[in-house]
Amino acid sequence: MADRTKQTRRQYTADEKKRAVALAKEKGVCAAAHELGIPQSNVSKWWAVAATGVEPSGPVLEPGTTEAVAPTASASPPAPPAPTPTEAPTKPSPMRRARVAKVYTPTQIAQALERVAAIGVRPAAKELGISRNALRDWERKVQKAAKGEGVAPTSGPDPKTIEQRRDASILSEWRKQQGLGPSQIRNQLRRAGTKVSVHTVRRVMEEAGYRPPKVERRDHTGDYEALRPNQLWHMDFLHRYVHGQKVFVLALIDDYSRFVTGWALDDAERADAVIGAFEGAVQRHGRPEAVMSDGGSAFWAWKGSSRFTRILEEYGVDQLIATTPELNGKSEVFNANIQKELFNRITFSDVGDLRRHLGPHFSWYNHHRTHHALGGLLVPADRFYGRSEEVLARIEAGGGAPDSADLTLRTLDLFRVVSHRGKPEIWLMGRKIFDAKE
Repeated sequence: MADRTKQTRRQYTADEKKRAVALAKEKGVCAAAHELGIPQSNVSKWWAVAATGVEPSGPVLEPGTTEAVAPTASASPPAPPAPTPTEAPTKPSPMRRARVAKVYTPTQIAQALERVAAIGVRPAAKELGISRNALRDWERKVQKAAKGEGVAPTSGPDPKTIEQRRDASILSEWRKQQGLGPSQIRNQLRRAGTKVSVHTVRRVMEEAGYRPPKVERRDHTGDYEALRPNQLWHMDFLHRYVHGQKVFVLALIDDYSRFVTGWALDDAERADAVIGAFEGAVQRHGRPEAVMSDGGSAFWAWKGSSRFTRILEEYGVDQLIATTPELNGKSEVFNANIQKELFNRITFSDVGDLRRHLGPHFSWYNHHRTHHALGGLLVPADRFYGRSEEVLARIEAGGGAPDSADLTLRTLDLFRVVSHRGKPEIWLMGRKIFDAKE
């Protein structure tokens, strides 16, 4: 890198300064500086000297270096005479304040157009302080609206009312579930047909008291996803306390759709809770091809076979044991979300109160809560019931997504006859009722 301290600043002669000032009077400071290759700040200073007749202290030198060379006598000529008042240009401002466009209500626009019709565009613009372009644009929009080509600017609510309605819808959606963040609230509104930016949602929520939670971020590797519903279910217990009593919440999550197929609540990690939740989920949603859990005693026995393992063998379901938390990461993420969206929001009076809240929460999660892993606009039920394309098409068309899943369109594997190693088997509602080997 070159040593900038050894560089000298460029010096300008009196003729160069006069030429720059004359060109600035003709074309403006910016144009003159660009044409002559002189910094704009120098041209502005020389113009100010020509207008006031006062020489600024120190030589006018080119910025970009740290050391200056004293100007010679030929390089510091006397300042040019001040122009006459009729020739004196106004002093340009290097930093101009950005102009803020004024917003007019439909009533104000209608009154302005009435004035235009009475006295004309130019006098109305001068009288009202509105640009002629704005008045003509409003006239064109009104004419198009009369032909059915758009909305007239003189009708409808004013912009401030629209903003108030938008903010009210943001706060209403947030108050339904205060565990959601700005991007999730944006997705909830977008799914309902309301478009709004994440920045606006965050601003409105923060003004209402929202503070982002402190979340520990972990890098996940080896991401995977099932190819269809019921290909893989995740199972895991969430440990929490309710007034000093330890409770265990079990959730069964479909890997492909993040749909909660079943759940249980108990005071310990028991195999009875696992088996009951699994069989109930199979009766409602069909049999999965495989399940994944950690190596807890309710799921797995390191010596022999656990009760749950034997049940899975009867159903013909593969059992996968996650040796690291990342393998069962979808359950870990779900447990973190339920902590944020349920346990952090509600203080439960007892275990019964918790049980009464779990069912509605899981129903809301399945059918109403948008999921980032599903693209941001879909809820787990959309994928689980195979209606993702239909829902996305309705959202893009502006109609909003349907409120709940149409369970009548779901096809379950109720009765099945298969051949396993040459022996026939009959399955009913996911349960094997006949095996030729028995």
